Amino acid sequence: MNRRTLLAAAASLPLLPRPAPAQAWPSRPIRIIVPFGAGGVADLTMRTVAQQLPARLGQPVVVENRPGAGGIPAAQAFLQAPPDGHTLMMATNGTAVSRALFRELPYDPLRDFAPVGLLGAFAIGVLVSPNGPAQDIGAVIARMRANPGRVNIGTITAGSTQNLSAELFKIRAGVQAEIVAFPQTPQLITALLRGDVDVAFEITGPIWGQIESGAVKCVAVTSATRAANLPNVPTLMEAGVPDYDVTSWNAVVARAGTPAEVVTRLNAEINAVLAMEEVRQALTRVGVEPRGSTPEALGQLLAADIARWTEVVTRAGIPRQ
Repeated sequence: MNRRTLLAAAASLPLLPRPAPAQAWPSRPIRIIVPFGAGGVADLTMRTVAQQLPARLGQPVVVENRPGAGGIPAAQAFLQAPPDGHTLMMATNGTAVSRALFRELPYDPLRDFAPVGLLGAFAIGVLVSPNGPAQDIGAVIARMRANPGRVNIGTITAGSTQNLSAELFKIRAGVQAEIVAFPQTPQLITALLRGDVDVAFEITGPIWGQIESGAVKCVAVTSATRAANLPNVPTLMEAGVPDYDVTSWNAVVARAGTPAEVVTRLNAEINAVLAMEEVRQALTRVGVEPRGSTPEALGQLLAADIARWTEVVTRAGIPRQ
């Protein structure tokens, strides 16, 4: 068959449609679901970052609050959306706690979420009354060891990160203490100042004014390194509590199956926003240390926290819901 015949044969073939170019992302507004009410640390963190994203992504970014039930309503709404990067969710250390506390969740964070990146971390403080009998963490631990079972630790809601942090403290420090849970932070702080509890474990951001004024005293933080806003306060590990590192954190996840290039772009834009000085200052004011990450590092953190809190729930004998 000569060249002329080949060209004629080719011309007679039906024309096949060209592959459509991949649709640019984002092609419509982005929704970020937050599993907490408006005005809290998580909500303020997400909104501080989200307000900078439209200029970088070319689309509006809407934050939607869906509080309640261990983050389950938020996750269910999130997982109903297609995995195209236009619906995201804030994940927190509470996401890992829920996986440890609930016998059955309608989702698996490790299977159904695609990690994007961290937003920030914040310390949990070990607090005492300025008029209490123990005014440093060494004295607190010594008093617990000298009076097994007679020193009370206050936290908010049973099963919260603060509550499980206190349980982990008992395990790692080898002390016996009664843990008393309160519905909200104001009741916890009132009980501490009244002497109804001897020690409290609470996130420092919401009570920063009381710490700064000296109304309550922070004698230790639960993180592996000292908190940036409390540089003179030791960590529990510095106080001799081995293998103790608990940090509350906020992050962004997409649905599993979201294209890798979308996750990569999102991660890069979030990290760029976290590097902005005005964003860093705004987060620091609410007690959050701006802290980005790779998607892989966030995935490792989530898996490690699920394993940690599952161990605590089991060893503390906390009933799974």
